[in-house]
Amino acid sequence: MKIYTKTGDRGETSLLGGTRVNKSHLRIDAYGTIDELNAHLGLLRDQEANEKRKDELYFIQDRLFVIGALLASDPEKAQVRKPEFTAKDIAFLENKIDAMEAELPALRNFIIPGGHPVVSMAHIARTVCRRAERCVVLLMEVSTVEALVLEFINRLSDYFFVLSRQLAVELNVSEITWKPGN
Repeated sequence: MKIYTKTGDRGETSLLGGTRVNKSHLRIDAYGTIDELNAHLGLLRDQEANEKRKDELYFIQDRLFVIGALLASDPEKAQVRKPEFTAKDIAFLENKIDAMEAELPALRNFIIPGGHPVVSMAHIARTVCRRAERCVVLLMEVSTVEALVLEFINRLSDYFFVLSRQLAVELNVSEITWKPGN
């Protein structure tokens, strides 16, 4: 089987269920941004500093593939089989966030991304996640999207922020706090 099909050469693609849509469709933008986030997460996972959380990050990547499939599905085609996605997936993130926060100093200032390449990668994942969230919100204004998808993405951006702080501690680098006017 060839990787190229030529069916998208005129700017259209198919949703799961067969419906053809323009590649600029909000649904395509939403799952494309999830795909971009997943690629950034793969890079973050591959860093030596994340060796101990590789399985955790892989689980999140798996959930992003599920979200991508949900977003790529035509909501009008009920017969399309979709992977399972539940509130347990959100609870997983919340538990990880709570565990990391328990070890971190209280947050008293805004944090400027940086200090170490791995910390910066976590911040990049956070910002791409926030963009994915905005894409999903836009899609929800005109189409059906499972509410759990938005909850997961919202919680995931929080996870990346806390992970960036945790990585700074583990890598023994100072967080760069924002001081207005300096």
